[in-house]
Parts: sequence; structure tokens; C-alpha cells
Amino acid sequence: MSGEERRPEEKPHPSRLRNYFFGISALASGLLSGLASERLSQSLDSGGWVRAVGLTLTIGFALVWVIYNLPTAVRAYRRWRRGGVVAGPAPELHRAAEEAETWMVSLGSGAGGMAAAEWFALNESRLRELLQTEKARDETADDLARICDALEVWYLRRCEPGVLLELSEFLAAVAEATGRRDLAELAAARTATAYRLMGDLESASTRLGISNNVATHSRTAAALTTRRQVERALLHLERAEQSPTGNDRDEAVLNARDRLDDARLSRPGPDLAAEVAISINLAIVHLYQQDPENALDHLRTAAARATAAGDISGHAHALELQGVAAWMQRSPAEAKGWWEHAEHLYAEIDEREGRARCLQHLGSAEVVAGDLNEALKLLERSALLRHSDSELLTTYLEVARRTGKLPEVDPDPDPNPRDGWLRRLVTRLRNHFG
Repeated sequence: MSGEERRPEEKPHPSRLRNYFFGISALASGLLSGLASERLSQSLDSGGWVRAVGLTLTIGFALVWVIYNLPTAVRAYRRWRRGGVVAGPAPELHRAAEEAETWMVSLGSGAGGMAAAEWFALNESRLRELLQTEKARDETADDLARICDALEVWYLRRCEPGVLLELSEFLAAVAEATGRRDLAELAAARTATAYRLMGDLESASTRLGISNNVATHSRTAAALTTRRQVERALLHLERAEQSPTGNDRDEAVLNARDRLDDARLSRPGPDLAAEVAISINLAIVHLYQQDPENALDHLRTAAARATAAGDISGHAHALELQGVAAWMQRSPAEAKGWWEHAEHLYAEIDEREGRARCLQHLGSAEVVAGDLNEALKLLERSALLRHSDSELLTTYLEVARRTGKLPEVDPDPDPNPRDGWLRRLVTRLRNHFG
């Protein structure tokens, strides 16, 4: 028996069956009422009331049929206005979306993390070209959005806010062309992340407000609510970074903690990835507050959940911050051990920005210890791996090359809680939610 013979017979879609029912009912009621009226008129010299009932039923079924098919007609009209044709999903775009989504899941994981990074490095330009060439239609909107989702994870991983902003604006255009409020909500939230990473906190806050005002009821609405809460927390931490020490900075940190607590309560059911991100950012709040003990509690939780989820990226980030906490507790040997472990995990999944940060921590620790030759090796490796500039890395490179001076605030944590070193360091470690 051939494959076509074995294929089960396709059943009509329920919506089509209802469509046929209403159309046929309208026609049948008109015919039957006319026939019944004619017969009754011949036999009983009456039948006007039958004709009236039949006409009412016919009009009723016809109205239901028109209302039921109105959305389809509106979509067809919009396609006609755009000069498009009624067509199904683009096969090449659909295949690319399936592939990108599969590799996105593997990014940062123990199962194929390195291969996923290589795939994105090789295919990023092809995916962007598809976004530029495929027209936004109802049939292609979901596949375009899936490719945007995958590229967002890739750009966040590489700390490239400029291209992330372009991607967000493209998704907003798709949402407008297809009338997809859920995509408009996501695009605004993603734009907020891009602006935050670029340092434009006011624009980021505005975009978050736009995302919140869209207020869809799609299946992803709850997850987006959690994302917005985490994004607001990160904005508060950025404001703390820019604020002078004192009440304004302390208030910003407390606001960040409140938003993270809200995010933890609003997440849609069990979500290990969200729990890891929230725990890491709560730890960062405690590090801002010069409270390494409580930070370590959250980091141990984050590391355990990341291990359970197979999330090597989250695990490495938790260990990296454990190194910061150990340094604050005046345990440089322990801190270096955590950073070396985290750097090894980042290398397993080819997460270069993470490796670069750990090498920078290790290099700056060697500068403080006075071993400038070893420091220079570590810091130069960090510079080669980075996709983004780091003022602190440049400073320590100059010291290691004996052409500059150490920062006024020594990396060895001062018991004075008002020093600025931790704020600068933690800012460069902050996890990006998404």
C-alpha cells in the first residue's frame, strides 16, 4: 500500500462545518418556507404567516453566516489593499523558523550548547535576510516572530543592543501589518531591553509602559508580565548605578527587589529558566546592599535549578557571582576558584562574553596580587573574546602593561558600604532576561 493510500482521510475543520451549516440553513429555510406557504395557500387559503416565519429564519441564518465570515472577509480585504495574494505559509520561512527555534532551545544548555552557538554564528545572516525578504502576512507572522525570538536570545548572549533594537522594531512592524496585539506587546518589551542595554533608561521605561498598556490575553501574556517585572527591576538597578550613594540609590535597589518579588509571584507556573533569572537578580540586589551571605543563598538556589534544567549558562552565571560574593568576604583564593569554574562552563557552550568577564575578574585579581605578567595574559584573552567595550578592562590592561594606574577604589572590597567598585563590577555581570 502506497504512502498516499495509508494517509488518513482529512476531516473538515469544525469552523468550515459550521460555515456550511449556516449557509445551507439560510438557503433551505427560504426554500422550505416558500414551498410550505404555497401548499398551505392552495389547501387552506392561507399561509402568509408561514412565509413570514420562513423569511425571518432565512434572514436570521443569513445574518449569522455574514457575521461568522466577516473576519475572513476583512483579512482578505487587507491583503488586497496591501497588494498581496491569499497564500499559505512560506515553506522556506517555516523550515527556518523550526530550525532556529530548535537551536535556540539548545543555546546555553548542556545538550548541544556549543553546536547551537556555531549554528547561530553561521546562520544569523541567512535568518536576517529572510526577515527582510519575506512579507508580513497573517500566514507568516508566527514564523517571523519565532525567528525574532531566536535571534533575540543570540543578540542578548553577545551583548549587541543595536541589532536587538532593529529586531524589535521589525517585530513591531509585523504586529502592525497583521493586527497582532500579542506581538506588539512583545516587541515593546524587547525594545525596552535594547534601550536599557544602550543606557537610555527613559526610553526603556516608556516602552515598558507601552507593552503593559497593550494588555493582551494571549497564552504568553503571563510570561510577558513576568518579563516586564524583571526588566523594571534591572532598570532600577541601572538607576542605582547612576545615582550617588545615599537615599536615592538605596531606594532604587529596594524598588528592584520589590519588582523581582512581584516577578516571582506572577510567573505562569513552574518555569526553571525564570526562577534562575529571578534568583540571580535577587542575589545582585543583595550584593548591592553589601550582603554577600544572603546573596549566596539565592546563588546556590539558582545554581541548583540551573543544573536541574540543564542550563549551563545560568549555572556559570551563578558561580561567577559566587566569586564576587567570596571576594567581598575577603576570600580571594575562593573567588578565583569560582571564576575559573565559571569560565570553564562558559567555554563548554562557547559563551564568549561570560568567559571574557571571568578572565577580566581573574586578571584584575592578579593585578591586585602584583603578578602583572599573569594579569596581562588573562586580560588580553578577555579583550579578544569581548564583543562590547569595558572601561574597567581597559583600565586594568593599562596597569598590567605598566602604562596606567590602579583605580582609586581598590578591587579588594572595602568594609565601607559606600564604595563604588561593586556597583561597577555587578553592572557588568547582570543577567539579561528573555
